[in-house]
Parts: sequence; C-alpha cells; structure tokens
Amino acid sequence: MKVPFFDLKRQTQGLKKEVLSKFEEVVDNTAFTGGPFVEELEGKLQTYLNVDHAIAVNNGTNALYLALTALGIKPGDEVIVPANTFVATAWAPSYLGATPVFVDCDENTWNICPQKLEKAITPKTKLIMAVHLYGQVADLDSIMSVANKHHIPVVEDNAQALGASYKDRKAGTYGVISCTSFYPGKNLGAWGEAGAAFTNDEGLAAKMRMLRNHGCEQRYHHDLVGYNMRMSGFQGAALSIKLDHLNGWIQRRQHIAKRYRSEIKSTHIKWQQAQEHSDSVYHLFVITTENKEALLEHMKVNDVGYAFHYPIPCHLQKAYHFLNYKAGDMPNSEYLANHCVSLPMFPEMTDEEISAVIDCLNTFQ
Repeated sequence: MKVPFFDLKRQTQGLKKEVLSKFEEVVDNTAFTGGPFVEELEGKLQTYLNVDHAIAVNNGTNALYLALTALGIKPGDEVIVPANTFVATAWAPSYLGATPVFVDCDENTWNICPQKLEKAITPKTKLIMAVHLYGQVADLDSIMSVANKHHIPVVEDNAQALGASYKDRKAGTYGVISCTSFYPGKNLGAWGEAGAAFTNDEGLAAKMRMLRNHGCEQRYHHDLVGYNMRMSGFQGAALSIKLDHLNGWIQRRQHIAKRYRSEIKSTHIKWQQAQEHSDSVYHLFVITTENKEALLEHMKVNDVGYAFHYPIPCHLQKAYHFLNYKAGDMPNSEYLANHCVSLPMFPEMTDEEISAVIDCLNTFQ
C-alpha cells in the first residue's frame, strides 16, 4: 500500500460542492475583497477562540508583520524568536529593521526553552515571539512568567496550532496578539493564501485593521502609512465553511497521533513530547532517529511518504549570516534539523494507511 505524506485532494473533493456554491454567492455579491464573507469568518473565529477581535488578512506572514508594526517594533529593537521554527516567524522583525535574537528549543518539547529565553533578554528586547510548533503548545506559563517579569509583550505564532489548548484556554489567547496562517496545508487551510491576527486589545485591533487597508478607517482618509493586506472574499467564504469541520479534523489527527504513540514500538525512533496541561492538534507528527538516511530508504521501500520540518534552523539560514551565528550555537535545534522526519498526518488518512505507517516504522532496524 502506498501512503502519501499528505493528500489535500481528499479534503478538497469532499467540500468542493459546498465551497463552490459559496463562491457563487461571493460572485453574485461582488464581494471580492474584504466585505461580508470575510466579516462572517472574523466573527466565527472570534467565537472559536473566545477573543474580542479577529483581523483577517491575506497571509500569515503579513499577520505577523502587522502585529509587530502595531506594537511599534522599530530598527534597533531586538525580538526573541525560536531557532526551531519556519522562517516566517523571523521575517516579521526583519521587515521592520529589528534584530531577531534566536533562542534554542527545549530538547523534549522542541518549543522555545524558557530558561534560554530569559538569558537572551537585553535592554533592547522589545518582544518575545512564542511559536506552538507542529501543533504542540509551548510552555506558556513559563514564557508568560518571564515576559511579565521583564515587562515584555508576547506575540504567539499560532500558525500550526489553531484549536490547540493550554489548561482552560485556547492557544493564541495568552499573548497580547496572536497570529495564524491559513496556508492550504494547515489544519484550517484556505483555497489560496490567507491569515489572521487575534487580540483582546481594541486599540491594537483598530490599528491592524487600518494598516491592512491602506492606513485608513474612512475611505480616502489615510491616517497611517498602510498596506494592502486584505483577505479576499473567496478565502473568507471557504474558511467559514471549513471552520465548521475543524474540531472533527482535529479529533481525527489526535486519533492518528494516539495510534502512532501507542503502537510504534521501534526503539530507534523518538517523537516530540507534549507540554503538560496541553492538547496538541498535531499539524505535523515529527520523529527523530539517529540513522535518518536508513529510515528514509526503509520508508521509500515500503511506499510510505515523508517530509522534513525543518532541515535548516533559522539561525543558520543564509539570509541571517550577517548575525554571525554558527553551527553549535543552538544544539537542540540543530540536532532536530539533522535528525527529524515528518510522518504522514492528515485527517483523511484511512485506518489501513495508519497501520501501514506503523508497520513500516516497527520493521525499521
């Protein structure tokens, strides 16, 4: 049996008729940019996360950029960023001329290490960016404790963990702003590019809404130097439909992860450890092994798909060579980059495909 790493067509085909019907409504209302379908999505997202404001934008990277712009990040500021994340987290401070200060991850949870985070704080530190990697919530109690101690705001990069929870609240409701991506491959993915920012701060919400719309609240009155970062009506429509299915998809992902964790017995494989008091949404299920090339060959022979997240940590990317980080500075992140493999994980996987992945891993010697 051939098991794909990911098959978006299965989900898309199942929703095709409903989404295309909604697209016809967008066309009939000529609501192509912003408008009622985007506003409907924002209202549903506010209810889902139990936040006061959802600001829909054209992609997750720009959501982060608007968040940092609204918070006043400027050249000369330092922003703490996990080394073990997709590089878009670091783009936001870079776009504003600030310096991303990379911090290593915890060796077990693979999210930012709170102890190393605190050691990285300087008088120039103006923001901490907390990423919930692979759908697993970071150690929010410790992160928020450090942030509050030093009077530094936190922005949550929740691009991979929409719907995850920490204690009695959803991830993405702890920082002053949180941001998510609706890239098509995400747990809640658009039919194109889209993203959103969330906050309970009315002033920050108003500023981000103005910034995404050419810096104006009233048409042709431009109070800020703004941008064109509005979400399209088509993406608002598609996401409104898909949001109704998100909890069911999350439950299926959790079922797959439970089977992986309980039925994979190979002693040559380790996986991300859960943060205490949290529920992961398993955007990805990533493992590590000391003999990566042998595992990849074994998976190829058994027709089991795989991917890599992420093979080069942020601090060693060529784009950040000017910061003078070197190999060995972030040992945990570098170990993961060299040893990690992502297993098939999507809610439309069949039970037979899940079993095939487990059998493949259990026969790896």
